[in-house]
Amino acid sequence: MIAFVSGRVAAAGPDGAVIDVHGVGMAVQCTPATLAGLRVGEQAQVPTSLVVREDSLTLFGFADDDERSVFELLQTASGVGPRLALAMLAVHTPDALRRAVATEDFTSLTKVPGIGKKGAQRIVLELKDRLGGPIGDGSDVRAPVRAEPWREQVQMGLVNLGWTARDADAAVDAVAADIDGAEPPPVAALLKAALRKLSK
Repeated sequence: MIAFVSGRVAAAGPDGAVIDVHGVGMAVQCTPATLAGLRVGEQAQVPTSLVVREDSLTLFGFADDDERSVFELLQTASGVGPRLALAMLAVHTPDALRRAVATEDFTSLTKVPGIGKKGAQRIVLELKDRLGGPIGDGSDVRAPVRAEPWREQVQMGLVNLGWTARDADAAVDAVAADIDGAEPPPVAALLKAALRKLSK
């Protein structure tokens, strides 16, 4: 298994990044929160999990070892593949997922695209004894804890994609105005909304 990749961030997009490892560009699929911590041109070390299929080798990257461990545990539940596991971590922190499974919080689990009520029940049934309880500070926020953490994540994501900081700020403000104080959707959806604003 490739435990991590370390090198210069050569490129970043909405779904992943390319890390230059001694002249080899390693494509790594990541959550928006992980991508927000990567800056093109800077050095990074990204914990990874290699998923091998008959027709593909896909490298998934994470913010830390805990996120990677949860990603791998999630896939031990029937019906949960790497894409769905990554989507779960895009919506919830590892501790939020542990809490949702431990407390049978089906509503939180069904916030993840691709998980219905039956899927949430199956995940809880199969993972309750494996995931364990929350180990962090009890925060459910899918990012470093700050006021509206999604704003910084989306802004950094846009800058990584080549937009100027000024354009990125304007797009983030426009998306924030659309939300108007409501509970924001996952960062991936916010980033796509900001890209739509910029493409007009």
